[in-house]
Amino acid sequence: MMTMGSLFDGIGGFPLAAVRNGITPVWASEIEAFPIEVTKIRFPEMLHVGDIIKLDGATLPPVDVITGGSPCQDYAEEIVIPKFKPQPL
Repeated sequence: MMTMGSLFDGIGGFPLAAVRNGITPVWASEIEAFPIEVTKIRFPEMLHVGDIIKLDGATLPPVDVITGGSPCQDYAEEIVIPKFKPQPL
């Protein structure tokens, strides 16, 4: 059985895809309260390890796959998608 850890987990999109493909989500790193509550309902056995900048990888349960959902959409729009700025005539 393969296992996974999810960084920048959000509402658990990667863990959901994992279980649908026979992979067991073991832990997730997320800081936003609402997404954490969503994943606690969907994956009650999954360990929530908190803020990625405070993690010590040596203390995490080992996994076969690590996923990452960063940057979050609101940041991606600011960084990746150029904003249209009309030029004065």
